[in-house]
Amino acid sequence: MAVGDIIVGMDIGTSKVSLVIGEVNSFNQVETLYTGTQKCSGIKKGKIISEEEIMLSISKLVKDAETELNFGINSAYVTIPGKYVTIVQNTITKDAKDKYAGISAKDVSSSIMQVKDITIPEGMQLIDIVEDEFILDNGKIVQDPIGSLSASFTLNAQVILADKEYIRKIANIFKKVDIDIDGLIPVSLAERNLILDANELTDNVLLIDIGAGNTELGVFDGNNFIYTNTIPLGGDNITNDISIVLGISEEEAEKLKKQYSLAMRSYIDNDNEILLTTYKDDSKKVIKSSELIEIIEARIEEIFSLVNKDITTKGIKSRINNVVLTGQGITTISKSDVAGKIILNIPVKIATGRLVSTIKPEYRTAYSLVRYIASKPFVRTVSSSIDTDSKENIFKNIVERIKEFFYS
Repeated sequence: MAVGDIIVGMDIGTSKVSLVIGEVNSFNQVETLYTGTQKCSGIKKGKIISEEEIMLSISKLVKDAETELNFGINSAYVTIPGKYVTIVQNTITKDAKDKYAGISAKDVSSSIMQVKDITIPEGMQLIDIVEDEFILDNGKIVQDPIGSLSASFTLNAQVILADKEYIRKIANIFKKVDIDIDGLIPVSLAERNLILDANELTDNVLLIDIGAGNTELGVFDGNNFIYTNTIPLGGDNITNDISIVLGISEEEAEKLKKQYSLAMRSYIDNDNEILLTTYKDDSKKVIKSSELIEIIEARIEEIFSLVNKDITTKGIKSRINNVVLTGQGITTISKSDVAGKIILNIPVKIATGRLVSTIKPEYRTAYSLVRYIASKPFVRTVSSSIDTDSKENIFKNIVERIKEFFYS
């Protein structure tokens, strides 16, 4: 971490845009300076459907933050949905420049720049590099090889690619609000270190984040980022199902979902009656709570079934030991983890990472993004562009703003 760096992190979801600004303090911890969120429905099923709405939400968030913090925000790191991301595993072996002096920081930086030299498919753009592990010439595996006496070393890394068309669209949105993009980070990759606990960080884990309109998947084999994708369903679909099936307003449907938040009918203790207050034709209707839970259960089963189909089709299900569940769209619904275990046939648990409960759900992904950037190894600086005097800003090509993957 670079002490004093100020990192602006923005998460663009299907129901809101969230902003977190953090500063790396003298204890190498991220000190939160600002959090904010703004409703936004500019993305649906993972696709940008209204650039204007996203722009307005970003502008409002940035303006409020600048007013409170009394400085200008010129750039930000932004999340990108897994559906637009491809992960390429790459390995290179490099000789140390001076084997008697030990592996230098320059040796490591050079290896990272070398590992990104892959054939990039048409329509894709390199956005990040994740160092998995370094292997010394004696076979020892280390996370930081600098200073190790080794004639050579091998770097295993993930080269993260993203869809050029999505990048173009999101870059155009930020250009119009005079904000540069410092980098684009997959949601699951950003969330990993916040959501998973110490044991899960070394395990083969599927991280499932069920939000309002999307379900983000991230598969990790220890430090190895294996796979990510987006399922275009979330908590709002459950609300919509309740509204349509019962013929009530979405407001009442959301209220009932929260009040009777149960994922499986078999766990109903008391099948009590519910009076619907916004039923069509203004007539009164009474249903059993089991009817409501049946609607919730059906949609949750569908979400987990689609997840199961995805990881099975991609041939990675057998590599997953545990599933960790997070996200505002599901974790408040009791027994959702049990439903997931039945369908996936893999142990499923609600996230219990040390910091999960300390961060409000609406800011969790944006905060995870800031922490991920702050913890990037072998970096000189990751600071976003902050201006205390002027907000004048010229948009730069996103390829250049990725800062050569934070390495100089």
